[in-house]
Amino acid sequence: MADVVVAVTLLGVAAAATAAVAVRDPVRQALVLSVLGLALAVLFTVLQAPDVGLSQLAVGTAVTPLLLLLTVRKVRRRARNREEPR
Repeated sequence: MADVVVAVTLLGVAAAATAAVAVRDPVRQALVLSVLGLALAVLFTVLQAPDVGLSQLAVGTAVTPLLLLLTVRKVRRRARNREEPR
């Protein structure tokens, strides 16, 4: 039974990772990366590493996508300001 849970979780991680690579829009990539972080946190918990799972949940699901979204926002804002005539 435990092997089935690990296999299903691994398939979820593989699907989320493939989706993160396939998506082209940076905002959507950050959101899919958050889903990947959640899938990895579940995998770590299933593999009996709850401390690593909690760390992954905090960093991979929340902090990293948030930083990416803020970076994309700032880059797009700078590009928009450069395009405006002065």
